[in-house]
Amino acid sequence: MYTREPLAPVNIPLKVRLYRHPHGISAVDCEYLYPGHAAAHIIVDSGRAAFVDVGTNSSVPYLLAGLAQLGIAREAVDYLLLTHVHLDHAGGAGRLMQELPNARALLHPRGAPHMIDPAKLMAGSRAVYGERLDELYGTLVPIPAERVRAVEDGERVRLGDRTLELIHVPGHALHHYAVVDEAHRSIFSGDTFGISYRALDTERGAFITPTTPPSQFDPDQHIASIDRMLCYRPESMYLMHFSRVTGVARLGELLKMQVRELARIAQAHAHDADPAAGIRAEMRSLWLDLVHRHGSPLSDGEIEAVLENDLTLNTQGLMVWLERLGRRPQHA
Repeated sequence: MYTREPLAPVNIPLKVRLYRHPHGISAVDCEYLYPGHAAAHIIVDSGRAAFVDVGTNSSVPYLLAGLAQLGIAREAVDYLLLTHVHLDHAGGAGRLMQELPNARALLHPRGAPHMIDPAKLMAGSRAVYGERLDELYGTLVPIPAERVRAVEDGERVRLGDRTLELIHVPGHALHHYAVVDEAHRSIFSGDTFGISYRALDTERGAFITPTTPPSQFDPDQHIASIDRMLCYRPESMYLMHFSRVTGVARLGELLKMQVRELARIAQAHAHDADPAAGIRAEMRSLWLDLVHRHGSPLSDGEIEAVLENDLTLNTQGLMVWLERLGRRPQHA
């Protein structure tokens, strides 16, 4: 039986939304786009701390205030565990590192160079966000190379008295890893285990959708990575969008079904005159049907408002995937 767990924020200066979870884990709302969209997590153990993902430059004051609310000195932060270098997860890392004198940024080997020199990352992101890039993310602050560490698949790090395992989980992005806290049956999954907005919760539990933005979505890799995480039999998954979910086995199956279906939808519309329109429309219909079957009382318009950004980014990502497959002309 699912027990809904309302997220009751603790209000502190800057109107920080701080959510306390079991096992020394807290979430800070990054205040990215709107409240309840993106969460950075703080793990605290034996007086030491780590951030898992950090949001944007604008998120940094909220993260520092959340750290203060938890009574953790900035000097006690050992790691920024950046699951991947998409800007909503890692855009504020350089600025935050300036405030954390002892922290090191741990990244996938494919992502680490982009935090040391963000020029290519910014150029690639501008292709996705266009003129909104500066408004959303500002200018990325480079992290000194000596404070960046690339982590191999399965590498373990110590935080206080707990061990965290870092496993490579491609599918959403090639430069993606997840943080496994096996002793506490928890995984911090970045975006590979999808997104789950609290507005779509019902008495049946959380609802979840995959996120397939440009430019490295791969359905086979994605499903394999979901299965790899499920093999740990986690009790909780901590998502950037939005924080803790339980009922993980059910969510994993729902997520894999949708990854397969989105790939099918993309290929079905590959040779349309306007493939993006067809992909988006069918994805919208799929999500509306699934959310209603999940028992949501929201109207179609309200559901679409929650998932609007994801409809856009997922459509872009599926179009890029089709181009990689050679199923759609580059100029189309």
